[in-house]
Amino acid sequence: MTGSIFQFGDFELDRERFELRRKGRAVRLERKPLELLLVFAASDGRLLTRAEIASRLWDTEVFVDTEHGINTAVRKIRQALGDDPEDPRFLQTVTGKGYRFVGVTATTSGAKPSASSVPPPAGGTPFAAAKPQRTLWLTISVAAVVIILIGVATFGARSVRGHTIRSTITSLAVLPLDNLSGDPGQNYLADGMTDELTTQLARDSTLRIVSRTSVMQYKDAHRPLSEIARNLHVDGIVEGSLARSGDNLHMTVQLIYAPTDTHLWANSYDRNAGDTVALPQDVALTIATQTRSVANPPAPQRYISPAAHDAYLRGHFLWFSGHARDSGQYFLKATQLQPDYALAWAGLSSYYGAGAVDLYLDPRQAVPLSVAAARKSIELDPSSPETHVVFGAAVYWLNDWNLGAAVTETNRALELDPKYAQAFHIRSKLLIQLNRYQEGIEAERKAMELDPFANPWAMAYAYLMTRNFDAAIADARQRLEGHPDPTLWWTISEAYRGKHMDKESEQALEKALLLWNNPSDLESAHRAFARGGRKAVLHYYIDEYKSQARKQYVSPYQFASLYSQLGDKQQALAWLDECLRQHASPLLDLQNDTAFDSLHSDPHYRALVQRIGLPPAY
Repeated sequence: MTGSIFQFGDFELDRERFELRRKGRAVRLERKPLELLLVFAASDGRLLTRAEIASRLWDTEVFVDTEHGINTAVRKIRQALGDDPEDPRFLQTVTGKGYRFVGVTATTSGAKPSASSVPPPAGGTPFAAAKPQRTLWLTISVAAVVIILIGVATFGARSVRGHTIRSTITSLAVLPLDNLSGDPGQNYLADGMTDELTTQLARDSTLRIVSRTSVMQYKDAHRPLSEIARNLHVDGIVEGSLARSGDNLHMTVQLIYAPTDTHLWANSYDRNAGDTVALPQDVALTIATQTRSVANPPAPQRYISPAAHDAYLRGHFLWFSGHARDSGQYFLKATQLQPDYALAWAGLSSYYGAGAVDLYLDPRQAVPLSVAAARKSIELDPSSPETHVVFGAAVYWLNDWNLGAAVTETNRALELDPKYAQAFHIRSKLLIQLNRYQEGIEAERKAMELDPFANPWAMAYAYLMTRNFDAAIADARQRLEGHPDPTLWWTISEAYRGKHMDKESEQALEKALLLWNNPSDLESAHRAFARGGRKAVLHYYIDEYKSQARKQYVSPYQFASLYSQLGDKQQALAWLDECLRQHASPLLDLQNDTAFDSLHSDPHYRALVQRIGLPPAY
């Protein structure tokens, strides 16, 4: 292409002024991304490989990890242009190859650019072609700036140069690692490594580390780092990428001081399959050292086989991506491949326990399996807060119905890790079941402060179970603005039911069903309500559960709740007796569930509460 101004869409890229403009207004873009954008614009739509880009712009900058430098520059170009990598207007990614810039529709006339008119390679300056008539004082000033920049570059170099970072970072977020393998099936590995790096940083450093679920909302978000940092209330960002090819893993990581978008440290790691398990701890310890925030010396890691670790990461990915029912097979595989893998046993215990609590696994089979896995996990690693929470939940809560002992176990987990949000969440549920409502609400509030995205419905649910219906509705609606979780709408529906507002309850339930992607159930419930109000909906669900029970496990608690709401005490109590025979854990919520309010004066109901071992709340 010819000329000094490239035009594409609403943008103008001025080579001579080294400036990007949109509709005549300058768009802020740092030097290196702007240099790369000029190379792209001048390429006339030709594919530029990553190797060619590196040689053009980074060849002499020995301190910089070029893989990460390219990724960061490309990300900032896309942010400046508002370009979606999934549906690009200008910058196309050619997987495994490089990039192609398209959409340049016109340039001003002029001579064909020479090699010297393209942005200078690494270390060059956009003012290299300035006229020689500059005054002496300007030359001296430029030289001084160059000396300062060289000093900063040296000071911020990797530790192989013999320097460490004197950063002011006190808090840190690890952004989801980019999967550059070209295979979406490797997303579990990128997310798993992100989570393990986050966990290790929380243990190995004194920095405040943002939880993985709070950060995962920014996966593929392509938003400015400064904005992400402000939203997460951190001053440090760790970002990176990984690519796996066969048994080889390549990971790049860099540390950024977010307020000024300053790159403080970068490194790349090449590991074979046998060395990947220790990689997150190695990276975390290096970052802690660089930020001078090393906590207690890290405990030596036990050997984990690559195959078992891979299976665990797959289960972990499914658990946190809303497919908990599919996670069990991978946790089980991990324990079979390596019987002394404590976290795999903890994951397996959680799978069985959650299935019993969420009513899709028969507690007569699931709870004993959850208990056995929990005992194994804490036996293998009693120093882990995860194993203590799992042990307390499976053994004391779901199996023994000893809520006090379960609370003690969550306290032990919090002694090991005072920032462990899941321990506060479980503690909240236990305290509410013990009728210690205010303590339960405070525990859930603490869990939400530490990790607001792990269980976005939990605060509203805590209000619901303590009969604070208006607070439950308000909290759920506020969280729905940024997180359209169907459980939030279900909680709103239950709160309206507690307020005897049937129409509003049904409308909220229908929104939950819509988000659960259950159109047939939604339509049937809607027709039933139009035909006969809430009672017709209750009868519809009784028929549905009876039909399902012919093919799969359906908890008797479901039938007890529906019959109680219909006012059929005999049927409701009969199904509650069946819950007791099955040792069904939902019985622990019996006094907090408004579906059973009409039974509170019944002697049979009160005898059930006594046999369960709950402190009376009637």
